[in-house]
Amino acid sequence: MAETILVDRYLSNEEQYRNLIPQLKSLLSPSDELISNLANCTAVLKQTFEKISWVGFYLYNGKELYLGPFQGKIACTTIKIGKGVCGTAAEIRETIIVPDVNKFPGHIYCDPDSKSEIVIPVIKKDENLFGVLDLDSNELNSFNETDKKYLEEICKFLTVDIL
Repeated sequence: MAETILVDRYLSNEEQYRNLIPQLKSLLSPSDELISNLANCTAVLKQTFEKISWVGFYLYNGKELYLGPFQGKIACTTIKIGKGVCGTAAEIRETIIVPDVNKFPGHIYCDPDSKSEIVIPVIKKDENLFGVLDLDSNELNSFNETDKKYLEEICKFLTVDIL
């Protein structure tokens, strides 16, 4: 297992993902504890992309989302399904890109400096909800379809090969 990653800040957003994903797949292992894999996944994303101010998992316990491994400022510990960006993405099971969190009805302000967000639902092989991957930025319009494509690929890898 490689315990370092190589980051090239001169690459485009898409090239950074293409560089990151093989390294992430080498770093994470189904033989490691799940919490360790999720923690390293968040660390890799935070280390790779300067635009990320907060990244973490909210895990589903059958009732609500609860805070899992993350990188960034302290965060809300529970989120009801259907509430805020995370709860909504969990409920509809679709990625949500929010260019300006001030324009998202019911946005939950865990970090008042957050300006934009992307949330990807993590669905297990049995089609049940595992949780969501949440990324925030202190800048408007930080996330786009490229982020969506590759973050969904990372979540798919987690559900197929790690969970």
